[in-house]
Amino acid sequence: MAGSDATAAPEAGVGDPAGAGDTAPAGPRERRQERERPAPRGGERSDAREDRRRERRSRWYRRDVRWSPYAFIAPFFVFFLAFGLFPLLYTGWASLHRVELTAPTDMEWVGLRNFSRLISDDFFWNALKNTLTIGVLSTVPQLLIALGIAHLLNYRLRGSMFFRVAVLTPYATSVAAATLVFVLLFGRDYGMINWVLGLAGVDPVDWQNGTWTSQLAVSTIVIWRWTGYNALIYLAAMQAIPDDLYESAALDGASRWQQFLHVTVPSLRPTILFTCVVSTIGATQLFGEPLLFNGGAGATGGADHQFQTLGLYLYEQGWVNLHLGRASAIAWTMFLILLVIGAVNWIIARRLRKSA
Repeated sequence: MAGSDATAAPEAGVGDPAGAGDTAPAGPRERRQERERPAPRGGERSDAREDRRRERRSRWYRRDVRWSPYAFIAPFFVFFLAFGLFPLLYTGWASLHRVELTAPTDMEWVGLRNFSRLISDDFFWNALKNTLTIGVLSTVPQLLIALGIAHLLNYRLRGSMFFRVAVLTPYATSVAAATLVFVLLFGRDYGMINWVLGLAGVDPVDWQNGTWTSQLAVSTIVIWRWTGYNALIYLAAMQAIPDDLYESAALDGASRWQQFLHVTVPSLRPTILFTCVVSTIGATQLFGEPLLFNGGAGATGGADHQFQTLGLYLYEQGWVNLHLGRASAIAWTMFLILLVIGAVNWIIARRLRKSA
């Protein structure tokens, strides 16, 4: 009995060197069988749902990547179609008809008659000449002064940020407020400009009723408002010029003035061309300054139309004389002038790139 008890097999887990029994770790074969064993049906359904969810997210991601850029730029095109392209096309259609502001839906086809009348209209040519004169008187000094201011701000100055904000202040000023202040400054009897001229022995000048004086006064308003804006554009372009060019010029013995002429100005050619084109376009569309400078005389641009621009003439024909067809023809003529300016800009820029 004792021998049989001694030779009996040991119980599971007692004296088993590997911790045998049900708690022994599975070997490589058991683990492989465990992996190959099919999962329960509930697990299959959850995996399928997860795969569908992942596929759905991937599909939405692909759509988002594809269509989001178009959604971001869509508001611009919607507003451009509503407030840019449609008015342009409708104005072109109206320019081919006789239509009055009192009955804008009653249109009578006249073809190019509104344009042919402009050719024989002395007031149109007067407005075109005034626009050209005021554009030259305002653009040339404006860009020269802006270039000089930008050259000064390009150096390291104390409080340079203050001066940069200060030169931009006129641009942020309201056109109406600035023009009304300049009307007081150019007053014939009590204006500060005539007071200063009187100190120098010059007789009072009737700025509003003279041809050249009125155009010079309107140009002064434009110069005051836009010089700082162009100065900051020039300053940004100057800061992009490599310092190595100035160092090489200084080693060659070039003075500050020579560096400005032979390094700064040639490097700013594309920027100068851009500001010339933008200023010319602005001068072609000049409206607020001459309108308010005329006081209560309306859109005539003075008693003799001496500073009536194309913008004022368009306003006079459309909203004073109520001839929308003629006003539309003037608007499209201005548009064609701007296209010519853009074409000239493209030709000059192309030649500059070839020469560079």
